[in-house]
Amino acid sequence: MIKEWLHNATVRRFLILLLFCLILFSMGSMLHMILLLFLVTYVMNRLQHLITRGLNRFFPINYKVVVILLYMIVIAGIVLGISRYSPRIVDQVVQLTNEIMKFLDTADGDNFASKIAGYLQSFDIKNYTNEALKYIFALSKWLEFILLVIILSLFFLLQKKEIYKFTSKFKTSKIGWFYNEVAYLGDKFVSSFGKVIEAQLLIAVFNTVLTMLGLWILGYPYLFALTIMVFLLSLVPVAGVMISLVPLCLIGYQMGGLQMAIIVIIMIIIIHALETYFLNPKLMAHKTKLPMFYTFIVLILSQHFLGIWGLIIGIPIFVFMLDILDVNKMEKTEEPVRVETKL
Repeated sequence: MIKEWLHNATVRRFLILLLFCLILFSMGSMLHMILLLFLVTYVMNRLQHLITRGLNRFFPINYKVVVILLYMIVIAGIVLGISRYSPRIVDQVVQLTNEIMKFLDTADGDNFASKIAGYLQSFDIKNYTNEALKYIFALSKWLEFILLVIILSLFFLLQKKEIYKFTSKFKTSKIGWFYNEVAYLGDKFVSSFGKVIEAQLLIAVFNTVLTMLGLWILGYPYLFALTIMVFLLSLVPVAGVMISLVPLCLIGYQMGGLQMAIIVIIMIIIIHALETYFLNPKLMAHKTKLPMFYTFIVLILSQHFLGIWGLIIGIPIFVFMLDILDVNKMEKTEEPVRVETKL
């Protein structure tokens, strides 16, 4: 009975997938590094492909030169951001948090504001803001972690051909069957998980640029802190937009009352409509379109098991599982039923 199960390709793949999941969860804090390493490596590899392909139209260039230049730009950006902008960002995050706390504590004189404050306090918003501050002040501890991820990612991309050539030797080894199954899962993982993450990143950049442009026109303060907040929340499908509306509306209400808050809501709705009807169909055309109910269920469960990471990678993991199960990615149009008559 067990041998018959193991001869089934689907059973073998799910057992191997379960084994990898157990190994990853047993790593504890190392899981953060592995996830970040995959994201950085995937994004940088895609950028390298696009830039190399574009430059090869004009003159030949070695992909390793492009990789080194890309990582030099990233490292320079991190150093510049830490030395010049990080104090301003931290200061703005603290001020923004204090403004939210102040709104919650001093909203008794305004009926509308007191109702909003009571609703937010029911979600223990103060606890979430305090947790956010802890993460902000702990960013310095993450610097060594981020630099290690960048170095590992750089070495991987510089030696990816050698790594592939060495790894492919396992195909003819005594565990060749295991290699074939892992290679199959790896291809599925990159084609589904990786591309959904890539789409989420592009959508997050699109939302952040348009939102910050609108907030700048409206005269919003704390633009540095709000840029980071909107970008990170834009990585969370559907729910991220709703969560980001809370601080944006609170600041708008303090600036110009209910009218400013309504203007901000309308602006976010327009940006979300542009994303939904123009950007999403192009980026997610070959991916399963999840109903909103499924999206929220997946986000709730993934946040429970994976924490903050679950909000970002929960949907890609779910799409990856659908891909393994061969769930149709495209919505097929129903063909008319043909009635055959025997003459």
